[in-house]
Amino acid sequence: MINNNLISTILNLLINLMDVLIVLLPILLCVALMTVIERKQLAAMQRRVGPNTVGYYGVLQPFGDALKLILKETIIPSQSNKIIFYLAPVSTLIFSLLGWGIIPFGQGLTLSDFSLGILYTLALSSLGVYGILFAGWSANSKYAFLGSLRSTAAMISYELILSSAILIVLLLAGSFNFTTIIESQQAIWFIVPLLPVFIFYFISILAETSRTPFDLQEAESELVAGFSTEHSSVPFVFFYLAEYSSIILFSSITAILFLGGYNFPELFVNESFINLQSIVLGLKTCLFCFMFVWFRATLPRLRYDALIELCWLNLLPVAVAFIILVPSILVAFDIAPY
Repeated sequence: MINNNLISTILNLLINLMDVLIVLLPILLCVALMTVIERKQLAAMQRRVGPNTVGYYGVLQPFGDALKLILKETIIPSQSNKIIFYLAPVSTLIFSLLGWGIIPFGQGLTLSDFSLGILYTLALSSLGVYGILFAGWSANSKYAFLGSLRSTAAMISYELILSSAILIVLLLAGSFNFTTIIESQQAIWFIVPLLPVFIFYFISILAETSRTPFDLQEAESELVAGFSTEHSSVPFVFFYLAEYSSIILFSSITAILFLGGYNFPELFVNESFINLQSIVLGLKTCLFCFMFVWFRATLPRLRYDALIELCWLNLLPVAVAFIILVPSILVAFDIAPY
């Protein structure tokens, strides 16, 4: 009996591990390709030649970059806290990958159809702050520490705007579950009635992922490379992977919240569409990934005081106004889903 129970437990663990690998390996491959796509897109927008030497059309460039960084010597500052110095990039990558556990790629295609998926996502995005803060503090460098403080302040500030925008979506969907949110957009995508909400939501995820024009922790002229200044080799690769994994993750969450996820409106749905659901979600995710790079190529970096002022004095009052307006309209016209 003990042997049978042990064997069944091991088999269940192996099956769960296989499920995780089936999701994580394509995601890591997408992260690698996202780096070369960004460089090619930036090159096209700036009228120059991007990566085109390593592999056909530069497709293998991210693997060459990863090999170069892995083979570099790992240098640890002598006065740093070595344990936290190593754990910070690992925790940042882990938190960015854990978010994929509840993303529905199609009907029934998810690792965990968690009923409180939105809360899980917000909790993970909040925990991601600690990896950046510990990276800057443990390095014992003023540039890294200032970069981590800037990043932490920006992420905490815009977390409020992000959660406010998601709360408005929840008022329309009536559920914290991602699958239910997708199904509630059968008639119309939420981006149509909530276009102003989508705009300040997208601004908040740009700040949340520390992308241009909100990448103040990586201000080269002031802070060298921000919180990752002292990290090199594999720890730096972890930060790099975590950043691009977060970009793709938030792009897919945006597609779920505002573009109906893997669904099209009922007018376009037929029996053969079920087989294309993952592709549909992937195309919508690519659209928002394109917007991330487009904004980087277009917008200049803000000053740090302007970044905080934009959040607390401009976006927050708008978010609070919509939190009051949207439920008022739902109640007035008796269209609340709850």
